[in-house]
Amino acid sequence: MPSHLHEALLLLFRNRPALAPELLRDTLRVDVPRYTEARIESAELSDIQPAEYRADLVILLLDGVPVLAIVVEVQLSPDERKRFVWPAYVANLRARLELPVCLLVVTANHATARWAASVIDLGGGNRYVPLVLSPSGVPEVTDESAARADPELAVLSAMAHGHDADSSKAARIAAAAHVASLALDENRSRLYVDLVLASLSEAARRELQLMDPAKYEYQSEFARRYVAQGKAEGNVEGRAAVLLRLLSQRFGVLPTETRNRISTASIEELDAMGGRLLTAQNLEEALGPP
Repeated sequence: MPSHLHEALLLLFRNRPALAPELLRDTLRVDVPRYTEARIESAELSDIQPAEYRADLVILLLDGVPVLAIVVEVQLSPDERKRFVWPAYVANLRARLELPVCLLVVTANHATARWAASVIDLGGGNRYVPLVLSPSGVPEVTDESAARADPELAVLSAMAHGHDADSSKAARIAAAAHVASLALDENRSRLYVDLVLASLSEAARRELQLMDPAKYEYQSEFARRYVAQGKAEGNVEGRAAVLLRLLSQRFGVLPTETRNRISTASIEELDAMGGRLLTAQNLEEALGPP
């Protein structure tokens, strides 16, 4: 059964199919043809044999007509069977669509990336080499505007670099992904924030908790309405309203007692809750002691 991490990584590509060709072009330096649309294609890759082959995800690029198909495989650990089926995925899809096909293997650790990138001997002097994205190959998205322009890449960046030895950098990446996630619909926002926080090391989590939102260069609605608005004027009501919205996005429908507590909180208490919201695992942790 696929793991939570496996499905979480695939979800980013399902939610934004253009993420795959962008990573191929910008990170792995693959010559991707011009396209105007990226869409999900059937992942059934069986040939006429009884055995069924099903890839994790197939993305089709189109420029009026199909120009390239990308098989996306998430690989969390070495599996020698994949070295036999990966070439079959590519060959069967190429025969079905009659256009170029490439395989993108997304890995969760460097050992698996090294294994996946090794040459596959097909016999008779023929070889196949998968295109592999390792965690270190994922761009480090620390700029908030870039994160908001591509939330899925920002979340992938946070997941890939959450245990970076430089915990301060990991926290900046997580903060950018967090802010980008807040602008999304409620379900996607909540899921992405959870993925980001679950990917952080304890050191990076502590860095994120200590991060001062006033010093971090947020340009988002969070900053405009929560950090900037009311800070100079003492606008408690405006700040409380924004905090209620963010808590609802993060944890769902809020109990009446929670709403009452926030509506009567001081600026200092609201600031403390806003700071804890970045890393809180549940509503009680975000609110703090009464």
